[in-house]
Amino acid sequence: MMKRLGALLQIRANKAMDAAEDPRDMLDHSYDKQLEMLRNVKRGVVEVTAAKRRLELRANELQGEIGKFDDQARQAMAAGREDLARLVLERKQSAMSQLDDFRAQVAQLEGEQQRLVTAESRLQAKVESFRTRKEVMKAQYSAAEATVRVGESISGISEEMGDVGAMMRRAEDRTEQLRSRGDAIGELLESGVLEDQLGPGQSPLDRELAQITSGQQVELEMEQLRRELGPAPAPKQLESPQ
Repeated sequence: MMKRLGALLQIRANKAMDAAEDPRDMLDHSYDKQLEMLRNVKRGVVEVTAAKRRLELRANELQGEIGKFDDQARQAMAAGREDLARLVLERKQSAMSQLDDFRAQVAQLEGEQQRLVTAESRLQAKVESFRTRKEVMKAQYSAAEATVRVGESISGISEEMGDVGAMMRRAEDRTEQLRSRGDAIGELLESGVLEDQLGPGQSPLDRELAQITSGQQVELEMEQLRRELGPAPAPKQLESPQ
């Protein structure tokens, strides 16, 4: 009994832990975290692409300014302003240096963009694969849970029907005992071993003595009738035919 009670308590404890740690909720939570990482990667791709685009626009602007610096230097030399022409050419060299830096940064962002796009594609594939596995595992867990629930119900029904069957067997045994007892009592009553409580309340000896007394009384009354009536006439004999 104590062993069975301990088993029942353990089963209830396991059910409480299963309810607190439902694998389906854990799978959904993990999937949400992966979706969040995927959104962060996508956001990074967008930011890197935007930064690269800004640097490309600035590089194009510098490229246009460099062409103007050559024209300005020629005009200054034609006007006899070598100092001004030198200043313009210095600005040109500074712009070209900035242009090289922009191009290097654009190339770096281009590589970073490609890495992020590749990572996004791989992570997207992993998330989709995990989502498929998650749905399959959730379906399997739900099916297993339903199987356990049905099994527990069937087990409970089996135990209940077993109790009912035991009660019916006990009732049949009791009925058979009562029937046998009734048959035995009837036989004892018929044989006179037991007194019939509904009868006159005489024992077998009393009934036998009463029968003897009754027979003697009948003989006395017959003798009295004989004395009163005299001897009985002899029976007539039939005449022989002529």
